[in-house]
Amino acid sequence: MQLAILMTNTDESEFAQRHPKDGEKFTDLIRMARPDWRTSVFAVKDGDFPQNLFEFDAAVITGSPASARSGAAWVAELLEMIRAAHARRFPLFGACFGHQAIALALGGSLDKNPDGWVHGLTRNRVLHRPDWAAALPDEVRLYGSHCECVCSLPPGAVPLAESNGVNAGFTLGRHIFTTQHHPEMTHDFIIALSEEMREDLGPSVFARALDSLAERSDQQVFAETLARFFEQAAPPATAASSL
Repeated sequence: MQLAILMTNTDESEFAQRHPKDGEKFTDLIRMARPDWRTSVFAVKDGDFPQNLFEFDAAVITGSPASARSGAAWVAELLEMIRAAHARRFPLFGACFGHQAIALALGGSLDKNPDGWVHGLTRNRVLHRPDWAAALPDEVRLYGSHCECVCSLPPGAVPLAESNGVNAGFTLGRHIFTTQHHPEMTHDFIIALSEEMREDLGPSVFARALDSLAERSDQQVFAETLARFFEQAAPPATAASSL
């Protein structure tokens, strides 16, 4: 399969330059499960959008410190692209900002997290298990870092998971899959990010994050689940050719 990675991460700090960019992280995630799949990265946060998204088999929308509610021109263009993709039943996966952008574009709403920053290893209770998600444990561990959340889902969406009473992902039809968290992050990266964000998080959130990181995420099983989602969401001829 050929995937478009729509890179929304606006962080251009020195910290960001020392670590792999999100396009590389998501490529690595996909290739954990499907080593022969190909990716093309588009820095949509800089206005670099695919000329024709539908030439690809599916797309990933990454995380970002930006807000999907910002009204920025590139965000507005992305929301329109999401609506066009949904109308075509084009396979989309969104993580963190991507999750929130898909929800907002399709009629859901966002708000600040009720308890402030969520950062570190999160525990997500699976509420709905499509056939392609059979491998997920009942409680999925994923690294997270966000201060906004989806507070109402788009019409027709089904909650996939919840964490501390807040939506942690949803599905819509067989072509949309989201998570509030960051399956692309490695353990080393989330530790480094925690140190980088120490002042922003505050002492109690920082301490709680480090304590949570004594355990690791379910990255491998999530990668397999994501691959199976794309396989069942893609047109039959495309999915068959990727196996």
